[in-house]
Amino acid sequence: MSDSVSRRRFLAHTGAAVLVTGASATLGRPRPSWAAAAKVGEPAPGFTSTATSGSPVSLGSYKGKIVILEWTNHDCPYVRKHYETGNMQSLQREVTGQGVVWLTLISSSPGTQGHVTPAQADELTSTRKAAPTAVLLDEKGVVGRMYGATNTPHMYVVDKTGLLVYAGAIDDRPTTRRADVQGANNYVRAALEAVVAGQPVKTPVTRAYGCTVKYS
Repeated sequence: MSDSVSRRRFLAHTGAAVLVTGASATLGRPRPSWAAAAKVGEPAPGFTSTATSGSPVSLGSYKGKIVILEWTNHDCPYVRKHYETGNMQSLQREVTGQGVVWLTLISSSPGTQGHVTPAQADELTSTRKAAPTAVLLDEKGVVGRMYGATNTPHMYVVDKTGLLVYAGAIDDRPTTRRADVQGANNYVRAALEAVVAGQPVKTPVTRAYGCTVKYS
């Protein structure tokens, strides 16, 4: 069996896809009209979503701080790659220790892969030793669609003024191989370093890779 055929079958089985630009999008389907809602270089769309604690969390309340948005699905093999190696948690601890706000969002709708209750989300945070500022449940996909989040993981960086300065993949290794974490170019870390240094982000937009977000 050819590598291309094997890859297509794997993607079909896991629901994985890579975000592409242009007229077509994941797996050859037309690109959703909301996919370009949030644009790098423009103010990040404001939102209020519910955290696992039941409390509302507003992006606007973090103005003056750098904010990272992480779309996740704990059953996605691409997400598992970064959590089972400790890569995602390490980055979370590193940046939140510097005062950066990290919001993890779950946009899987009820009955789909990755959907969790607040208690299950908190258990995942605990067992995986994750360190986000908050985990937000977006089961109706309102925030996900607002940002055009298509994959898990899908990452966004908002600077202190509320400007969206990065959107795309976590790194340049679009595979599920754990070994590929080592030596990868972490786009999120690079974007943060540029923002902190007061410099423009060198690579502000990349192709997000991973499983498709399971919207309703």
